[in-house]
Amino acid sequence: MIDEGLHPDTLAVRAGTVRTAFQEHSEAMFLTSSFVFSSAAEAAARFAGTEAGPIYARFTNPGVSMFEERLAQLEGAQRCVAFSSGMAAILATVMGLMKAGEHVVASRSIFGSTVQLLQNILGRFGVETTFVSPTDIAEWRAATRPNTRLYFVESPSNPLTEISDIRALADLAHAHGAWLAVDNCFCTPILQRPLELGADIVIHSATKYLDGQGRVLGGAVLGARDLMEGVYTFLRTAGPTLSAFNAWVLLKGLETLPVRMRAHSAGALELARWLQEQPGVGRVLYPGLASHPQHALAMSQQSSGGGIVAFELTGGREAAWRLIDACRILSITANLGDTRSTITHPASTTHSRMTPEQRVAAGIGDGLVRIAVGLEDLRDLRADLERGLAAA
Repeated sequence: MIDEGLHPDTLAVRAGTVRTAFQEHSEAMFLTSSFVFSSAAEAAARFAGTEAGPIYARFTNPGVSMFEERLAQLEGAQRCVAFSSGMAAILATVMGLMKAGEHVVASRSIFGSTVQLLQNILGRFGVETTFVSPTDIAEWRAATRPNTRLYFVESPSNPLTEISDIRALADLAHAHGAWLAVDNCFCTPILQRPLELGADIVIHSATKYLDGQGRVLGGAVLGARDLMEGVYTFLRTAGPTLSAFNAWVLLKGLETLPVRMRAHSAGALELARWLQEQPGVGRVLYPGLASHPQHALAMSQQSSGGGIVAFELTGGREAAWRLIDACRILSITANLGDTRSTITHPASTTHSRMTPEQRVAAGIGDGLVRIAVGLEDLRDLRADLERGLAAA
């Protein structure tokens, strides 16, 4: 049950908690592969679905269920299904809801592995994908076919922080009998709630901000109860399961999500403003900046700009690599959403499996650098980037 009376900061700490007979204050961890029944009749009822309760940890674990319920309440969703990773969550969305011969329209500005999954893996099983601009609704309309069943978008996008008009895409999808899925990884439900904007499905890589400290992998798919049944059936059968330990870690991560997201956003905005003034930086892309192409739209959908800043160096790849190599505080890693700030070169890492033509179409140039702003003192981050810019 979604409790509309509680604020997000309270839900992040309290929602979904179920205590055992020991009445523990912090949630228990359920490290077991299976669960014992009191009778053969109870076992039969559990398997038949006429009685609630855990059965087998591939698809029922109390700790995982607590994480699912807490995240569902934060997103305003009827149901959440958790997975072993964000990519597993995207795979389950398509495999659980679609069939061979159906069609996806997806933003071309999405994570490189998502492109590979949609184009090269799911394409082999008869699900075709057309990639379009994340910001041009006319391209979505033109790409839509009678067999289109799913629109898929990241907003903000990875790594350019492009903003899609979620309401407009939802209206267009629904007019053609399709669902809209929004990857809400960059914003989390603290900064943006896509279901309230008309989306049908929200997807998370819980590995990122939901954990928030770079410790474990996880993923989630959220939406209406009936719609999520197909996603859950895929999980139960195929088994891309969120582990009990990772679910417990993610529960602890959600407790600090609101305060972290506000801090990430404040730091990113300050850093983005500073980067705009630095020599050798051609452009800075951050939704909270007035100079961002979709700034007004972003501020109508999000409560702040988020923690990701992208910027282009005029010196191309050589300058980008020199800057990255000169940094001593920012971690050179492709992950994001951590308390530790990270820096990466998308063209040669996260989006390296895209063809050069795909990267050009997506606007990912060789001089592009992406920073996920953590929780360090901004004075130290600026000093680290000054060192990098001097080397670039």
